[in-house]
Parts: sequence; structure tokens; C-alpha cells
Amino acid sequence: MDGKSLIAGEWMAGEGSFFSAPAHGEPKSYFAGSPDLVAKACAAAEDAFWSYGYSTREDRATFLDRIAQEIESRGAEITEIGSAETGLPAARLEGERGRTTGQLRLFADHIRKGDYLDLRHDAALPDRQPLPRPDLKMVQRPIGPVAVFGASNFPLAFSTAGGDTVAALAAGCPVVVKGHPAHPGTGEIVAEAIDAARAALGINPGVFSFVHDGGNAVGGALVQNPFIKAVGFTGSLRGGRALFDLCAARDEPIPFFGELGSVNPMFVMPTALNARATDIARGWAASLTMGAGQFCTNPGLAILPAGPDAEAFISETAKALHEVTPQIMLTEGIASAFCDGRDRIASTQDVETVFAGTAESRSASAFLYRVSAETFAANPVLSHEVFGPLGVVVVTENAEQFTQLAKALEGQLTATIHMDDGDADLAAELLPVLERKAGRVLFNGFPTGVEVADSMVHGGPYPASTNFGATSVGTLSIRRFLRPVCYQNKPTELVLGS
Repeated sequence: MDGKSLIAGEWMAGEGSFFSAPAHGEPKSYFAGSPDLVAKACAAAEDAFWSYGYSTREDRATFLDRIAQEIESRGAEITEIGSAETGLPAARLEGERGRTTGQLRLFADHIRKGDYLDLRHDAALPDRQPLPRPDLKMVQRPIGPVAVFGASNFPLAFSTAGGDTVAALAAGCPVVVKGHPAHPGTGEIVAEAIDAARAALGINPGVFSFVHDGGNAVGGALVQNPFIKAVGFTGSLRGGRALFDLCAARDEPIPFFGELGSVNPMFVMPTALNARATDIARGWAASLTMGAGQFCTNPGLAILPAGPDAEAFISETAKALHEVTPQIMLTEGIASAFCDGRDRIASTQDVETVFAGTAESRSASAFLYRVSAETFAANPVLSHEVFGPLGVVVVTENAEQFTQLAKALEGQLTATIHMDDGDADLAAELLPVLERKAGRVLFNGFPTGVEVADSMVHGGPYPASTNFGATSVGTLSIRRFLRPVCYQNKPTELVLGS
């Protein structure tokens, strides 16, 4: 690695530089990205589209398979630098690498089948009265170059060769990735793997570029470049909203597919709470603290009915959290933001601190707070995401408050119902509300862990994401980078794109 950006097959230095801030080891210097590098990458992507956008499904599937192979061949190196940069344990990174290569191969299989093209044909009816019908054929076509922003919390599965990149490449769209400063070395190695696959197959080098972080100017230049036709983003509400606004303000507005944040509420029904308070509490504590709580599906909110069972649940959760040792957070900025969020919750009037762990420098353990339904409803700050191992228990006085609280929530990535047979009526009342609030509704489980599959939806109403009709995980995510085209009376010698 030389700390440069990959622009259409060439490693280029920027004018400035920045240092990484690893969890372990010495910082490394990287050449910063720049608007000039972005412009070169986007122009190359547009040039590549005229061949790659019209390539066969088999050629693109072969490309995705080859990227997976190239990533696997660099597995040990990726794990070493990824662990140093993020503090994530080797086992977590190896699992995430498997998820990354798995979704590459899943999309390769998906486009080989061709179902995603949604082919439709209305045959001509020349004798129809009073007017004949023309021959109509419809197919999904790639939209053009796509910008992808790497995520801080998933250096592999949601970053350089993550879900957004894979879906765009599968659709036939060249990609320009803006690397995340939290793991620049990891991003650079993965970019090298993608380019090696590209070179081996003789694909236009503009099909993929990787631009190192260079501050807001680089992100702004990328989403405003006229060659970019859509943006994939996973990150903070503040950063995502700023980029969304830039996309909307362009002379040619483009879709911004942003996943921005969620508290992922968990509703514990009375019968389930009575029968399984200890098990649900311990499961929640484990999900809440997994990966230091740095998952977009982290269940930060538990809503349950008042009574002895609620007290047992809260006590057991606190006991389980006490057993969790402090964990290194991904960046110093994330650790600082976590402390700010914790302080915001703790200082809200009528909030009870149930368990207070520690948060020092870049490591943190869990925090647990308790509020009444009335206090929660009166303080919107309590429903805002705190990215890290922090949970809020909301105690309700009656079943009506369950539905009232659900209706007042903003859009979510997930919502969970813990229920037993005796809870069916209350759950049936709650479900229509939750399916309007969340992209994924779970029963008797925990939302951390997003299966990469055909049926998965990882998205939801704003502010969980900026496009409620899309998902950033699973094969349906390819539809973000396609648009339908209808061909009327197309001559048979002209072949439809695939």
C-alpha cells in the first residue's frame, strides 16, 4: 500500500495528506482525496458505462465472482490492518469478510437468473378495434455511474466492496467509492482486490475508482458531479442529510439512498414478559452490547408494561450488562459522540440511571436508563439514536400506551415484538403501526445480524433511510440502480440489454 487513491486503474496521489487513527499500532499517512481526483474518477466511470452498462449478465457475474476470490486471497492482510484500524477482533472481521464475499457471489447468482430484469411483453394487436396496440417490451436498465460512501462501522460489508458497490456493479453501473477515514488501509486493500479482478477480465478501468477521504469538499464534489446518477450512503443523520440536500439541489436531482440511523424499538408483551423476563433481558443485553453497540440495528429501546415482571426484566438486564467488559469503539469521534448522547439522556428530567458503565478515551461499556411512558413522550431527545451500548427502558401503565408510543416514533430500520400466545390481541393491534414505521418487523428475536437474502429489507421510513421503498441489503437492493425502459415496436434485430 502507498496511501494513494485508485482512479480508473491508476494509483494517484492527492495534494494534501492525513494520518489514520488506529486502535492499535502507529498511524499511517495517506494522500487525501480531492475534487480533482473525483472529477477524473467520475469522467472515467461515464466512459466505462458505455461498455460495462451494456455487458452481459454472465460477464458481470464473472466479475463479481472474481472480486470475491481476490478479496479472499488477501484475507490475512485485510484482517491484520482492519483490526489495527478499527479495534474489531479478528473473528469479527473474518466473519464480515465472509459476508462480503458471500454477497458478491449471491449477486452473481442473482443476475445470472435474470429475474431482476422484470421483463414484460405485451404483444402487438394489429386488428384491435377501435385502435391497434403496438408491440411493447419492458426491461430494467442500469442508470449510470454510482457514488458510494464507505461506512465507519462495517469496514468490509458496507464499505469499498460492500452491498452498495456490489448491487451497482451487478446492475451494470460503474462505481466511485469515497473511502472512510476510519479504515483507509482496509479500503485501499479491498480497492486493490477489485482492480485486480477488473484487470484480469479486461474490463474498462473506469468501472471502479476509490478516492481517499478529503473532507466535505470531496463528498460534495462526488454527489454533485454531473456523471453521477445515484448515491449509496450509510452513516449519520447529519452527514447523510447534508449530502441528500446537495443531491436534491443539483440541476439534475438524483436519488440519494441513505441509511441514517434508528433506535430499533423492542416491544415486550405482558404474557411474554411474565414467562420469559430473564431470557429476554439477557438476550437484549447481549444484542445491545454486541460490537460495542455499533450496529445500525442495535435495539436501543425496550417498551414493556409496569409491574413485578418489568422490575425483574430491568434488574436482570442490569446484571447482564455488569458482566460485559469495556470494548474499543471504532473511532475517537464515535466514542466522543457516544459520551455526548449518554450525557444528553442522563441529564433529561425524570430519567433514572439503572446501570452506569464506563466510557474513557476510545473504550466504553454499557449504560441503562429507565423512564415512564409520559416522560418518554414529552422528551423527543429520548427517542434519538445513541450509537453505542446504551439502552432505554420505557415502562407503560396500560396497553393503550404501547400503541401511542409506537405511533409517535419516527421511521426505523427494525421493530421487534416479543410475544407469547396470550399476547396475540395486543400484538395484532400493534403490528399495523409497526409495519408503517419499520422496514423489518421481528418476532421473538433481536435485530442485530442482518441476513443477506432475497427477502431482506434493510431500510425504512425517514430518518431510518431517505427512501422508504428501497433496501441496502439483499438482492432487492439492485433495483436502486436500475430504471424501467419500454421499447415500442422494436425491430427484432436489435437485442435488448441484459
